[in-house]
Amino acid sequence: MDVVNWRSTPLAGVYEIQLTPNGDARGRFTRLFCEQELAAIRPGLHFTQINLSETRVRGTVRGLHYQVPPAAEAKLIRCLRGRVHDVVVDLRTGSPTFLHWQWVELADDNDLALFIPEGFAHGFQTLTDEVDLLYMHTTPWTPASEHGLRHDDPRLAITWPLPVAMLSERDGGYSLIDSDFRGVRT
Repeated sequence: MDVVNWRSTPLAGVYEIQLTPNGDARGRFTRLFCEQELAAIRPGLHFTQINLSETRVRGTVRGLHYQVPPAAEAKLIRCLRGRVHDVVVDLRTGSPTFLHWQWVELADDNDLALFIPEGFAHGFQTLTDEVDLLYMHTTPWTPASEHGLRHDDPRLAITWPLPVAMLSERDGGYSLIDSDFRGVRT
C-alpha cells in the first residue's frame, strides 16, 4: 500500500506531505489521509470537519485565517483542481519563527498536501482559474474563535506572485498587526 513521505519545513510542525498515487490505464487512486501513516507527524490526528473551497478567478487571495483556543485547529490541505500559492504564518507565542511565513505551491498535478498545526494563519492565492482546495480540520469552524491577518500587512511582507484580483470584504478589513500582538497560545 502507499507509504506517505513528508518533509519538515523551516516552520516547526508544518509539513509538506508527498502523496503517492497508484495508477494504471484506468486512471489513478490516491489516499488523501491515513491516521496510521501520519502518526509520526501527529499521533492521534483526528479530523472533525472536511471543507471544499472553490475559487473561480486567478489571482484571488483568501485568508489569512486562524482560530484561537479553545477552538484552535490543525489543517490538512490538498489542491484538487488548479494551482495555489499557499502561505502559512507562525503565530505561536514564544516561537523562534514568530511572524515568519513560508509558501508551498499546491496543485492538482504535484501530489502535495500541507499539514498546518494549531497556532498558524493560513491563506492562499490562486495561480489559475477554477481552483478547488480540500480542507480537513481538527476542530469545527467556531466563529467566535476565528481571526485573520491582512494579506498585505507590512509587518509580514508576504510576497504574492500575482496582483490581487479579488479579496473578500472581510479579508480586506482585518487590522494590521500592532506592536502589542503577542501571538496565539496553543
